[in-house]
Amino acid sequence: MIQSETLELLEWPRLCQHLSTFAATKLGAIVARNLPIPETQVESEQLLAQTKEVYELESRLHPGLSFEGIQDIGDSLERAILQSILPGEELLAIATTLAGTRNLRRVIDNQENVPVLSDLVSQLRTYPELEQEIHRCIDERGQVTDRASQKMGEIRIELRKIRGQITQKLQNIIQAKSGAVQEQLITQRSDRFVIPVKAPQKDAIPGIVHDTSTSGATLYIEPNSVVPLGNQLRQVIRKEQTEAEVIRRTLTEKVAAVSPDLERLLAIVTTLDLAVAKSRYSLWIGSNPPHFVNREDNEIITLRNLRHPLLVWQQQHEQGNPVVPVDLLISPQIRVVTITGPNTGGKTVTLKTLGLAAIMSKVGLFVPAREPVEMPWFSQVLADIGDEQSLQQSLSTFSGHIRRISRILEALEEGVRSQESGVRRKEEEGEGEGEGEGGRGGVSPPKIQEKDEEEGIKLPIPNPQSPVPSPQSLVLLDEVGAGTDPVEGSALAIALLKYLANHTQLTMASTHFGELKALKYEDPRFENASVEFNETTLSPTYRLLWGIPGRSNALSIALRLGLKPEVVAEAKTQVGEATDEVNQVIAGLEAQRRNQETKAAEAQKLLRQAERLYKEVSDKAASLEAREKDLRASQEIAVQQAITQAKGEIAQVIRRLQKGTPNAQDAQQATTNLNQIAQKYEPAPPPKPKPGFMPKVGDRVRIPKLGQTAEVLTIPDADGNFNVRFGIMKMTVQLQDIESLDGQKPEPIVKPKPAPAVVTPPPAPAIRTSKNTVDLRGKRVADAEYILDKAISEAAGPLWIIHGHGTGKLKQGVHAFLQQHPRVTHYEPAEQADGGTGVTIAHII
Repeated sequence: MIQSETLELLEWPRLCQHLSTFAATKLGAIVARNLPIPETQVESEQLLAQTKEVYELESRLHPGLSFEGIQDIGDSLERAILQSILPGEELLAIATTLAGTRNLRRVIDNQENVPVLSDLVSQLRTYPELEQEIHRCIDERGQVTDRASQKMGEIRIELRKIRGQITQKLQNIIQAKSGAVQEQLITQRSDRFVIPVKAPQKDAIPGIVHDTSTSGATLYIEPNSVVPLGNQLRQVIRKEQTEAEVIRRTLTEKVAAVSPDLERLLAIVTTLDLAVAKSRYSLWIGSNPPHFVNREDNEIITLRNLRHPLLVWQQQHEQGNPVVPVDLLISPQIRVVTITGPNTGGKTVTLKTLGLAAIMSKVGLFVPAREPVEMPWFSQVLADIGDEQSLQQSLSTFSGHIRRISRILEALEEGVRSQESGVRRKEEEGEGEGEGEGGRGGVSPPKIQEKDEEEGIKLPIPNPQSPVPSPQSLVLLDEVGAGTDPVEGSALAIALLKYLANHTQLTMASTHFGELKALKYEDPRFENASVEFNETTLSPTYRLLWGIPGRSNALSIALRLGLKPEVVAEAKTQVGEATDEVNQVIAGLEAQRRNQETKAAEAQKLLRQAERLYKEVSDKAASLEAREKDLRASQEIAVQQAITQAKGEIAQVIRRLQKGTPNAQDAQQATTNLNQIAQKYEPAPPPKPKPGFMPKVGDRVRIPKLGQTAEVLTIPDADGNFNVRFGIMKMTVQLQDIESLDGQKPEPIVKPKPAPAVVTPPPAPAIRTSKNTVDLRGKRVADAEYILDKAISEAAGPLWIIHGHGTGKLKQGVHAFLQQHPRVTHYEPAEQADGGTGVTIAHII
């Protein structure tokens, strides 16, 4: 199938392998390596929505979504459905997967603005009762526990009793026959308890020999007095195995009963894992989310600074060369882009980059380009890139290209037929928009057969003047028409590109044929592009130039590679003056374009500076306006308060005068009081302006010694030194060497006296008591979480949590619970005297 072949040509499996390294689960990595490509735009938009929400969620959630405990339980579910008995390890894996999925759902449910992810996890059923039952019956080693059933508890008690009796008897024998024993220990051989006896003294301890050491000096003997107990022990062990099998069978049946929900759970978790992997991979290669555009609505394909994702990986992961980006800005009317230029100039890489970008957007990956990323949704991506020469199949380079192009045209026709059937189906359902469009879709293009006499291959070339509805296909052709006679190859390439202009959404082709450059001036649907070539170093720059056809520069490259100058000179005479004039015109256009790009870059730089200055001035004006408004409001309040208080004091003076018969002395005293009130509430004169100024970051100052105006980058330090910038230069100047734009000299810096050091007493250390200590040893993780949550809710300070060492599962579960609890600021292992790493101290807010 040509689309599968295209994926190989574009090295899509290699990209998927890179993506799989970001998956958190084994199943997610497997699916990422074989990433399915959606067949509809709706599916692609759904996948992109998932990636966007995960991307935004992980940007505000540290350390991101966790898939801890989730395992690939697919095989276990299949065997459970077939009524097999699952071992304890697989039952435990199911329980941890349920717990991990529940934690994952809890994190997503606690987030805002993630509707797609919330809808996805809303379908999860995690069966906590099944998880608790498995943990009750299966321990962390995958063994059936004593509490799994009453019978199992009784059997285990009997086992311990018999083992104790056997051990006691063997210890007595070892002590009584210490001279005949090789080592003072009890071991097991073939599930029988034995003691190591020296071979020459085997008769001292009569019994059954179960094993011999390699040297033959030691015999492992089960004494005759222990044999009955050993037989009894084996019978009880068989009972234990039978009861364990019954318990595991019961648990397996419970798993099988809910297997459809568990399979759905596994699918949802894998979908989430893929979305997380896509988000993290997109972040790692510096990608941005694409937006699907409709070119029929005059929307432009916009891919600025587009980089090849595999080259980005090579640069970052393998310390490769810097990646040179390309800009693809394709107008709605353009259907075919022909790229010309020298070999090794980047034409093929450009084709592959566009093809990978189209597929990445379809599967929900971000595209390594600058925002905005706008491109169509392509139903098919078809490519003929590379050499398909094969001696085994008697294929030349030209034959290989023609066979692949034939498959591309067949895929396009198959897409047309699929679209036509879809249109007819909609019309039959009453959803068609009219017979005109459907009738046009039913026209089949007439075909002609062109035969290559040398190869004997027939290439179907439909009539380019009969357009038909086609899927939104992207076709990438490398060195179209190459490998045969230049005249015939050029004619074939022109006919093929004209056909593709009618039957595809976009075609991009690289070529060395000069005739293809003229198609732009005959048909507005064609556009030229070229890869830039440095005339000075005679090497490509890998930049893509639009609107200008490229030159092959074959003669210049040949001269640089050591070909004799006289041979190159003769070749130039054979090329002819017309070709030389065309190359000169193209060189002039390239020089003009470079000049325009330089001026555009300078204008863009000036525009950014103007925008920055405008923003700074606007911000300062807004800040001053807000400060003035606040100052006026505070002044008005202060004035009103002062007037009210002054009126009250004046009223008191008047009331004192009115109490009796006022005389001259009272009047004089009242006048004095009123004068004092007037002086008290008279507004203070404005302060005299201080001489000089102090420069701030962003101010413009003058440097008289240099005759320059500079921008202040830092504030003056204690010695009066600070950094300024004028033009592209930065330098350090002293405060006395500058002045303001209106001629003011800066204020001298007065160094403050060092303040006496203030010694702050250390906080009192927390003391461990029975009330702030929680002992979780022997508890399951699920039970421990409940106990721990209650203890944290009641705690008013540090909390000592005893979990011990054991297998480490309980410790991991405690740390995972503490990490996501909102009241826990941080946690740390206790001091060695308090239990060391077997105890964790949680600090509670």
